Amino acid sequence: MRTKKGQITSAKMTGTVTVTVDRSVFHPLYQKRFKRSKKFLADPGEHKDLVVGDTVVITECRPLSKNKCFRITEVLERVPRVSELKEEEAVEKSIHREKKRPSSVSSDSSVSSK
Repeated sequence: MRTKKGQITSAKMTGTVTVTVDRSVFHPLYQKRFKRSKKFLADPGEHKDLVVGDTVVITECRPLSKNKCFRITEVLERVPRVSELKEEEAVEKSIHREKKRPSSVSSDSSVSSK
């Protein structure tokens, strides 16, 4: 069975995630390495809390649908989650913040007069 390591690029579908796998290819004429990537559709299985940016290992399995032939077997690295309540609170604070007033107006005028 083939296994590949990649990052989740889309988790918007129900029961399916898109995993992008990068590989390095050597150019025969220019003698340089460059990156090629391919997207695979994978079944998350018991890993339900997956978001964009998580690094996962996918393993080949029987065809689960027309384009889905991989399952997620391991989650290597998770992206930090931000709770939605804290995010909304931060947005509210930034919208309704008060403007800062300069504390010493006379010192600013004396600097400009010199």
